[in-house]
Amino acid sequence: MRILPFDYSVRNLGRSPKRLVLTILAGALVVGLVLVAAAFIRGMEHSLVVATDRSNVILLASGSEESLERSQVPNSTAGLVAGGISGIKSRLGVSYVSPEVHVALFARPDENAQAEWRTMLRGVTQEALLVYPRVRIVEGRMPVAGNDEIMVGGLAAEMMGVPQERLTVGNSLWFTNRSWRIVGRFSARGTVMDAEVWVPLTDLQVATKRDTLSCVVVSLGEADFGDIDLFTKQRLDLALTAIPEAEYYASVMKFYRPVQAMVWTTALLVALAGLLGGLNTMYAAFAARIREFGMLRSLGYSRPAIMLSLVQESLLTSAAGTLLASLLGMVAINGQAVRFSMGVFELVVDHRVLIFGVFAGLLMALVGVVPPAWRCLRLAIPEALKAA
Repeated sequence: MRILPFDYSVRNLGRSPKRLVLTILAGALVVGLVLVAAAFIRGMEHSLVVATDRSNVILLASGSEESLERSQVPNSTAGLVAGGISGIKSRLGVSYVSPEVHVALFARPDENAQAEWRTMLRGVTQEALLVYPRVRIVEGRMPVAGNDEIMVGGLAAEMMGVPQERLTVGNSLWFTNRSWRIVGRFSARGTVMDAEVWVPLTDLQVATKRDTLSCVVVSLGEADFGDIDLFTKQRLDLALTAIPEAEYYASVMKFYRPVQAMVWTTALLVALAGLLGGLNTMYAAFAARIREFGMLRSLGYSRPAIMLSLVQESLLTSAAGTLLASLLGMVAINGQAVRFSMGVFELVVDHRVLIFGVFAGLLMALVGVVPPAWRCLRLAIPEALKAA
């Protein structure tokens, strides 16, 4: 098959600079929507599944497997677990066992303020820093029990919908009928903890008037999950259930499947509308070149050869649009915070998302050019040469 030179396709792109720019922007818009949807799904997966510690096991109350906030386990559980299970990870005699209380409350700037901010609180001890190695104190210090002190995560401000300056060290928050002073800031990028406010365990228990824990998190050393599970079956009086941390958050992820499906459906519908608009644009562009196609065929170029040249033009414009969308995605979309019921997660534009965007751009280039090109090329040569 005699094919048209590649530079013929490149030169044709410059015939109408205005149309070329609009085509590239339209392609960038469609690919950008696909990237946003993929970054949303990837960010939620990263926050709930990828960033979890595979060696951690959560002990929570039987029957409360779907919600840590509803779970209530005896206050003595942490000590019983540390002393009753051998092989738990430890350092300098300190076991990696973290007793915790999880509470969602509304906080205010001060006692008389009307504004309320939804806040995810986690009551912790010093051992929390052992079982969650992703947590790093970036400013200040851990709060000390008995002093009404708290420590805020890097995305806590986004969770509460307030400026970052409102949660600087030295400021205060009002909840549970008392003022809490911020003494530290921590970072736990890519996890749900980054949107939380950490409070000393005993202080939060007193403030919320509870004498139980929400859960106990254990880091496995030489022990395995079977040892933890056996402990829960032997201590029926504690009414505990052991779940690997990754498995727990994977189950939470399933709860948000309908939200993910809605995001994909919205993105695909908008992309489909963009694709249909692109088909009309391409058909109008090709219809104006019917005589050119007839001339090329009279010179000996076959329909597949001309189609190949048109596909090359479409791939070039789509590649430019995809590149533009990818750059904007990495600069403007990556890292944007999105609030959801469990906290905040960041949109993630990583290599998987970018590859998906390139695939979408390639598909758009092929699907968008073949139907209108075939419609224009099916005319006989005399009929094409007479076309206006």
